Amino acid sequence: MSLSPFLNLVRQTHDPDVPKAQRQGLTSVCSAHPLVLEAALQRAARTKRHVLIEATCNQVNQDGGYTGMTPADFRDLVLGIAAKVGCPAHLVLLGGDHLGPNPWKSLPPQEAMDKALTMIEAFAKAGFVKLHLDASMGCAGEPVALSDETVAERACALAQRAESAAPGQAVYIIGTEVPVPGGAAEALDHLEPTSPDAATATLQVHKTLFRRVLGDDVWGRVIGLVVQPGVEFGVEDVVIYDRPRAQSLSATLNQMPGQIFEAHSTDYQPLPALRALVEDGFLLLKVGPGLTFALREALYGLDSIRSVLLPQQESLRMVMERIMTQQPAQWRGHYEGTESKLAILHHYAYSDRIRYYWPQPDAEAAVETLLRQLEETGLPDPLLSQFLPVQYEKIRDGLLPRHPRAIILSAIDTVLGLYDQACGAEVT
Repeated sequence: MSLSPFLNLVRQTHDPDVPKAQRQGLTSVCSAHPLVLEAALQRAARTKRHVLIEATCNQVNQDGGYTGMTPADFRDLVLGIAAKVGCPAHLVLLGGDHLGPNPWKSLPPQEAMDKALTMIEAFAKAGFVKLHLDASMGCAGEPVALSDETVAERACALAQRAESAAPGQAVYIIGTEVPVPGGAAEALDHLEPTSPDAATATLQVHKTLFRRVLGDDVWGRVIGLVVQPGVEFGVEDVVIYDRPRAQSLSATLNQMPGQIFEAHSTDYQPLPALRALVEDGFLLLKVGPGLTFALREALYGLDSIRSVLLPQQESLRMVMERIMTQQPAQWRGHYEGTESKLAILHHYAYSDRIRYYWPQPDAEAAVETLLRQLEETGLPDPLLSQFLPVQYEKIRDGLLPRHPRAIILSAIDTVLGLYDQACGAEVT
């Protein structure tokens, strides 16, 4: 896997001959759902553009994470799907997100860091080429927020372990001001972009330590800083990028040679906002729940068609409600309200906690039943028009097969197409 796509992002950012309006970005697909991965890899096969797919420390680690996969397992899954859809392996870029002690932060600091070091070694050995070093969280007995110096020391130790496992094979992202993974649970009325002073201070502390301990070569591959540009999504709200409010943060890139910004939680941003982020130097756009949200919309659209054709069949929505009610661990603490309110949020919240439940055996069986039954009944035009109007237009125009699985992949691809446009690609 090549580092050149990342290094090219940096070069264009600091090339005076490349105006902001011509900047190109890169979408980071943050999902382990096989259909999301298939849609992303199909698009790469079609466009011949690199596709960046990232796994978080909670999804994938040496203990299996909540997906049950190690980094090598995740790599094999992605490359296996790539081979199936005809996506050349050289177009696939793998990244690890929030790599640090977060999964073990209830442990004492040294014990948690020992596990984090083992994890990043596994990511590096498995061929992941973009590694986000995130040691910003306090562990047992520590304050919630750590000093820049402590965070930098732990990030440096993580990079050192990755370099020992796979010398010169990765680029690194640093930064501590990260939106809550998976969306915020609280009100979003006080969201502020990272201050320029905070960004430059974080960068300087890391630069000094990395150059002293690891040398200029490794520091030269620390290409980006995670900052908060002022975008976020919560349960029912989305904060859209407000360009003037982030102007001073964006301008700090002029004093940060070799750096770009990475933007987390860009899900549900409209195309003009995504494009503005890229033009302003936030060249790595991470999206995850927005893709599984589109997957769920397509599944429920198909489910609505089945409810007309086979009214006696239990709906997919009812199956998922039963599973989520019986196993509340993945949404409790994220959703609040009356029983009727929770019954809505389980399925339709932007934070999309339902994505954790699709791998459940009962959920997988219900989806397979839905798809099989619709293959048998067919998908009549009037029902497609009613429940899946975007895909209906494509089917009518001969651009999409009249097949349930193709409809789901198309819904995910529509979101990915917005990101390609924002990143300056010609959309196909």
